[in-house]
Amino acid sequence: MIALAADHGGYQLKEAVKRHLKAQNIAFIDYGADSEAPVDYADMALPACEAVAGGRCDKALLFCGTGVGISMAANKIKGIRACCCSDAFSAKYTRLHNDANVLCLGGRVVGTGLACELVDLFLNTPFEGGRHEKRIEKLMKLEQK
Repeated sequence: MIALAADHGGYQLKEAVKRHLKAQNIAFIDYGADSEAPVDYADMALPACEAVAGGRCDKALLFCGTGVGISMAANKIKGIRACCCSDAFSAKYTRLHNDANVLCLGGRVVGTGLACELVDLFLNTPFEGGRHEKRIEKLMKLEQK
């Protein structure tokens, strides 16, 4: 199950990605926003990231104008490893090496076609493990400081 959320700046891109996920029969929960009415990205990131951190969803896809603000908010939540990507290499390697569980995209930065490509890479790339596991463990310990 994939959690989705967006602020007003990412709403249109979230809706396009929803159509893409539906076409592939990928299950998701949409935590909002439900329109382009202004909302704060931190408020929108919280329920989707709590769903991932709590095990109700496997990963989350978050959207705001740049992808940066909502990624900053997401990374404040324990158990979340969010990345803001706008290229295929980063979307692939953030899964392979960083075991990211949240992908953040900018509705004013990437177009629909690229966004769907990045989502596919993110959702279909496994964590490589091995030498990267100890790095992820160290990263997660930083939450406790």
